[in-house]
Amino acid sequence: MSLNQEGGAPEQAPDVTIVLPCYNEQEHVIKEVERVCAAMDASGHTYELLAVDDASTDDTLALLREAEPLFPHLRVVAFGHNGGAGTVRRLGTQRARGRIVVWTDADMTYPNERIPEFVDLLAADSGFDQVVGARTQESGSHRVLRVPMKWLIRKLAERLTNTRIPDLNSGLRAFRREVSLPYLRLLPPGFSCVTTLTLAFLSNQHPVLYIPIDYAKRSGTSKFHFVRDAYRYLLQVLRMVMYFNPLKVLMPLALWLLGIGAAKFVFDQVRQPLYVPNNTIMLVTSGLIVAAMALLADLIVRSRDGS
Repeated sequence: MSLNQEGGAPEQAPDVTIVLPCYNEQEHVIKEVERVCAAMDASGHTYELLAVDDASTDDTLALLREAEPLFPHLRVVAFGHNGGAGTVRRLGTQRARGRIVVWTDADMTYPNERIPEFVDLLAADSGFDQVVGARTQESGSHRVLRVPMKWLIRKLAERLTNTRIPDLNSGLRAFRREVSLPYLRLLPPGFSCVTTLTLAFLSNQHPVLYIPIDYAKRSGTSKFHFVRDAYRYLLQVLRMVMYFNPLKVLMPLALWLLGIGAAKFVFDQVRQPLYVPNNTIMLVTSGLIVAAMALLADLIVRSRDGS
């Protein structure tokens, strides 16, 4: 609870906080606010819509300021400099007053009218800690390149987490705020923040439910840069699995190196007994070093979790 502006009776905290990152969305941001508020008003849940302007260079902030008095549940926050979607979502979640937090985008791509459906599943104690909208099609820019790249990275994440992941980086999701708090510090500033939250929940055995959703062509100009963001996306998947389960990444590599080195040693002895080439020694030594790093990293993770 918090005191109202007049310093009177405590103000009841809402059930839901919707975090809406806004960066140069002047053409459609008010339509998105209207859509979200209409859906939540009809849902019966108390809520706040936290619209965070990430230092837009157009009239996004001015439009949000004008709309704020018209929507009782809208709260506008302005950043002094551009911090990225991940920073917006992290700070928005930290400032959220609702026990359920919803992340979505302001570019008209996600079916935000379905947000109450996501909230209902968490509010009903369904046993899930996060509900994610799994897109049934890819409508973004660079589609020919994005689809196979996302598929490969998603399969890597599934392999490393032993979990089927229909959509690794969907921007529409609802989750329990208290469960997410320990992982917010891990969120990177860019688009891969949603991937990070998914992997953090899965790696720590928090149940995640995926619901199929439609995904529309975005309104306005995409902020996605294929090469840069795809590289960060892949790097973040590996980083998160290393953070929670480094043996999954390092030990298979160590065993492969040791296995190849052992086979090479046998071949060398058959071909020329008592002679061990330098490349064989390097294979075995590299395998031992990587195995030692894997065990040390796993020890650090276990020590951290137990502290």
